[in-house]
Amino acid sequence: MSLAVIFVAELGDKSQLMAMTFATRFRAMPVLIGITAATALVHLASVVVGAVLGAALPTRPISILAGLAFLGFALWTLRGDELDDEERDKARKAGGSAILAVGTAFFLAELGDKTMLATITLAADHGGVLGLTGIWLGSTVGMVAADALAIVVGQMLGKRLPERVIRYGAAAGFAIFGVLLLVEGIAG
Repeated sequence: MSLAVIFVAELGDKSQLMAMTFATRFRAMPVLIGITAATALVHLASVVVGAVLGAALPTRPISILAGLAFLGFALWTLRGDELDDEERDKARKAGGSAILAVGTAFFLAELGDKTMLATITLAADHGGVLGLTGIWLGSTVGMVAADALAIVVGQMLGKRLPERVIRYGAAAGFAIFGVLLLVEGIAG
């Protein structure tokens, strides 16, 4: 589940835009390695925070709050996400090792981002070492897969991507997960 949730969350996110920008400057493999390293660290921290919250709070309210959070993520996604000129310039001018430049940029960009918050929410709702490990691995793979797709599609299609369709699809995915979590929390 975390793979699908984070993959959908990443569609149209500024991290995807950063991945496309970095791919125009560096080879794809160092960009993917940097993204993977940064994502693994941010999502590991997210799972730890979510696990602590999940252990401290009762299950039904967590499911209801998680459902509401995912509905909020749907609205956030509809609002859209763009790189501002400063972020775009940083991605273009990144010097030194491509892996270090990409990894650092992604790590900082993901702090407080919706994919980090979604991972925290999933971890708070699904306890246990196996569940938390699955959320960490799934969220990391989901984000890296979405960003890899952005690199490939961005190189192939350039600016012809239907951004509005991607944004609406991602928002619908969040809304569906939100409703399912609300039903689980209310019925549970």
